[in-house]
Amino acid sequence: MVSLREIWGNKWLTNAGPFHEQFERALADHLGVEHLSLFTNGTLALITALQALRVKGEVITTPYSFVATTHALRWNGLKPVFVDIEPGQLTIDPARIEAAITEETTALLPVHVYGNPCDTAGIQKIADAYDLKVIYDAAHAFGTRLNGRTILESGDLSILSFHATKVFNTIEGGAIVCHDAKMKRHIDDLKNFGFRDEVTVVAAGINAKMNEVQAAYGLLQLKYVDSYIAKRKAVSELYRSRLAKVPGLTLLREPEGCTLPYPYFPVLVEKDEYGLSRDELYAKLKEHNVLSRRYFYPLISSFVSYRELPSAAPGNLPVAASTAERVLCLPIYSDLPLESVGRICDMLEAFRG
Repeated sequence: MVSLREIWGNKWLTNAGPFHEQFERALADHLGVEHLSLFTNGTLALITALQALRVKGEVITTPYSFVATTHALRWNGLKPVFVDIEPGQLTIDPARIEAAITEETTALLPVHVYGNPCDTAGIQKIADAYDLKVIYDAAHAFGTRLNGRTILESGDLSILSFHATKVFNTIEGGAIVCHDAKMKRHIDDLKNFGFRDEVTVVAAGINAKMNEVQAAYGLLQLKYVDSYIAKRKAVSELYRSRLAKVPGLTLLREPEGCTLPYPYFPVLVEKDEYGLSRDELYAKLKEHNVLSRRYFYPLISSFVSYRELPSAAPGNLPVAASTAERVLCLPIYSDLPLESVGRICDMLEAFRG
């Protein structure tokens, strides 16, 4: 209420108001980055990032993500080219990228899936060899660090989402992380219709500014996000200790040297071993008021907008296609009682047939 009264008193609701400026600085400090531009949502941030780098032609990406990743390419008139994912981490497989590069390829759009970092070194090596831009969809990776360093330093740009379902949220919101002041100025221009000042338009921009209410909410959330992540970690650790030896439930390995925000807890359901298919287990949990999520399912490449692409053929994406049919994300949020986690684990053990 105090923040809302202050916004009302300022009579400044959007367009880089005082809460926006304070939040942008505080968030950059928290994440350990120098340059960050706030957006009204993550999708507009990604659409704008592609504009900022003047990406053209084909962009190699993953089918194993939320559909907004690929929609942003289409909204920019770009051709998505799907390649398969790595079995252990479910992030884009660098070994598959090089074979998909053509004369029309200008950029790579990898995704840090469930907060797990991509093989950023392997991806950058390919990008350098072929002079490709790299934009990371880091919507799940708020606070992910590898060997003590933020993964938001990787690539040319990284995109964050602050949607209400995320570990850190501003109800709706997002950001672009970049590496120099000149690029930040260009991004700031693009998100505000291209205005440089009151009478000067320097680019064909869009309206993607974060408003003061979102920014004030973000400042409040920033005070508690570390405690939220700590509670999620406890939930994740209990799931791991209880489910590691349940036949037919495969857990993803945690990357060595990685600090995670624990946005999701995925398991892969192996029907032959577990006795139930993923969909059967999903339905059975729902009968007991446990709401899990088949995420990511279906694959982006199977949607009507993309399935006619040559790269979308299931035979081209065997790991992604198999994973999408087996993955189930179990409930995880900061206020989930550990007793409830234990009961969910009891069910998963009992349902095994």
